[in-house]
Amino acid sequence: MPDLTDVHPAWLPPGAFRAVGARRVLVLGDGLLTGTVREEAGQACARYGGALEQDATGSPDLVLALSTAAPSLPAAREVLAGQGGSAIGEEGYLLARRDGVTVVLADDPAGLLYGLFHVVRLGEEAFAGERPAERHRPAARRRMLDHWDNVDVHPVMGQVERGYSGGSIFWRDGGPRGDLARVRAYARLLAATGVNAITVNNVNVHATEAHLLTDRLGDVAAVADEVRPYGIRVHLSVTFASPMRLGGLPTADPLDERVREWWARTTEQVYATIPDFGGYVVKADSEGQPGPFAYGRSHADGANTLADALAPFGGVVHWRAFVYNHRQDWRDRSTDRARAAHDHFAPLDGRFRDNAILQVKHGPMDFQTREPVSPVIAAMPSTRLAVELQVTQEYTGQQRHVCYLAPMWQEVLGFGPWGAGGRTVADVATGESGDGGGLVAVSNVGDDFYWTGHPLAQANLYAFGRLAWDPRLEPAAVLDEWIDLTFGPAAGGDPGPLRRTLHTMMDGSWRTYERYTAPLGVGFMVRPGHHYGPDVDGYEYTPWGTYHFADRDGVGVDRTRTSGTGFTGQYPQPWSDVYESPGTCPDELLLFFHHVPYGHVLHDGTTVIQHIYDTHFAGVEEVAGSRRLWEQAEPGDPALHARVKELLDEQLRCAEEWRDQVNAYFFRKSGVPDAKGRRIP
Repeated sequence: MPDLTDVHPAWLPPGAFRAVGARRVLVLGDGLLTGTVREEAGQACARYGGALEQDATGSPDLVLALSTAAPSLPAAREVLAGQGGSAIGEEGYLLARRDGVTVVLADDPAGLLYGLFHVVRLGEEAFAGERPAERHRPAARRRMLDHWDNVDVHPVMGQVERGYSGGSIFWRDGGPRGDLARVRAYARLLAATGVNAITVNNVNVHATEAHLLTDRLGDVAAVADEVRPYGIRVHLSVTFASPMRLGGLPTADPLDERVREWWARTTEQVYATIPDFGGYVVKADSEGQPGPFAYGRSHADGANTLADALAPFGGVVHWRAFVYNHRQDWRDRSTDRARAAHDHFAPLDGRFRDNAILQVKHGPMDFQTREPVSPVIAAMPSTRLAVELQVTQEYTGQQRHVCYLAPMWQEVLGFGPWGAGGRTVADVATGESGDGGGLVAVSNVGDDFYWTGHPLAQANLYAFGRLAWDPRLEPAAVLDEWIDLTFGPAAGGDPGPLRRTLHTMMDGSWRTYERYTAPLGVGFMVRPGHHYGPDVDGYEYTPWGTYHFADRDGVGVDRTRTSGTGFTGQYPQPWSDVYESPGTCPDELLLFFHHVPYGHVLHDGTTVIQHIYDTHFAGVEEVAGSRRLWEQAEPGDPALHARVKELLDEQLRCAEEWRDQVNAYFFRKSGVPDAKGRRIP
């Protein structure tokens, strides 16, 4: 991979390959991705003085071999024999070290590529001592990033919807960017984390984007050519109304035979152009997007029509469950946006095709800083579900604030909808043997030099890929892994002091962000439209269904079965009862499920109003502490240091604004002063 001077190397600086490049390396096997492994190893050896062996007659220090080629080399043969003939598995690899040789074995080239990047992460550790054979396999077959990129610049959302890192790396001003070297570099970064699929356009499919399916398919094929050498399949967001917009049909009714034939014929043409095409992503009957409701059909009817068209080619359709009424009456407290996905989709369980994947946001609302796990995840055991996360920080600081999201994702993935010791969200997403819907996230990448706008926001992209590969990984360990690759020895720096600084700044940053923004799971309180900065009543009287119902007596949304919207009843036991009572509901979700007085006492002994004051003051102090730490940090890159310092200045300013607005609002609503006597404006 050639070095790009106009983009930050992120977690793959040249030095990351020093340990590999200083060795004698042998790559055995055929295939496009094996060729990528050979090319990566060869470039590393050319840089650091090692040698890329041409055959098995030498004495390699590192062997990367397909299992079919392993018998030709004693070290690889011994490792393989120790597995008793069992298959390594799709995309998996074995890593071992014996008799001075580090061995990576895989049944397919993708596994060999992932094995190489594992050795890169280990660095010199991969070549020290003896290492018994370790088997590594991805937990889920699909590990996917959705880009909300527009081909045309949208008059409101711009080139990238909810993009906080500049323009698109694929599109510019109505067409492809042309030079796709950056796309190849992006694919390489993703492969190093384990991501194997991307969607290249916005789920809100506008007029130009619709044509990517037909007469502009060549633009998609060009992207697919760049990412294919790194094991990544391209998917495409399509509009449900494509048969009308592109095919000239008078209807998009999914049960109309003309519509079904159009999708089948069009999909056949897609695969003729892109043989390894992944499939479609559809947002339907949501926020103005067309869908099957217009024809009296169900979402299963809509998804199955596309699934049938994709099935002969091994493709899948990701059908998003983000469906709700966005024209609600705020005075009607019986209507609850949180209920919508479950109400629409749970009755359809078992009616979706095997290659139709229902893509469910991890929470019932919309990527808030804190919300419960979506009950849909537990409600559809006969449907393949993908859990959708948001790497782009729409409601968590928009990549102007440090907010490491992996701890949030770990809580979601480790949550047991049926209680402790039962199956988890990760188990549902990955399936019995990796055949679940997988994990999907909205990408945070743009054409900014640092990829993600805020250099430290790279950690979220890295962590998503690593957790999608193995949801059991500890976020703190993943964070240190990213720090060491990006700023440590691989980048020519000293990992010790900087690792401690960054770990202190980032590991608890999601909870810090929560402290100075919306409290106790109530959500939103952001400025409408762009969603950056505080506006406590910004969405309170709008039709979007995003309310906190604060009045002079209390705050929160009653979602109980007893007196509220009944949302708690969508959960299985024990959570249905846990959430039903303020006495058992976790404090961090109290205002999501209950409308309580300001004097309600939390489990830690503080009142709701005092909690609001305390956390907002504390959150600002924590940001100020991070800013002081960074001023003394030495990342070895003055420009990066300056960018992070500038962004921390903005984070502190914004955190103070959140503190002052939220505290002032609730002081005026409640009339209760801060028990600690601090100034509230």
